Amino acid sequence: MEVLTILIPVSLFLGALGLAFFFWTMKNRQYEDPEGDARRILRSDWDDHPKP
Repeated sequence: MEVLTILIPVSLFLGALGLAFFFWTMKNRQYEDPEGDARRILRSDWDDHPKP
């Protein structure tokens, strides 16, 4: 049972850290264009080589 005194705070800290990173990605607008990514997959012109 003593291990719970370590595991509970560690799990709460990791959960809060994940939530903080999620809010950070929302603040930095990482999820702005999900529809554009879906349409980009279906395009017929391939961009295999980077432009010079």
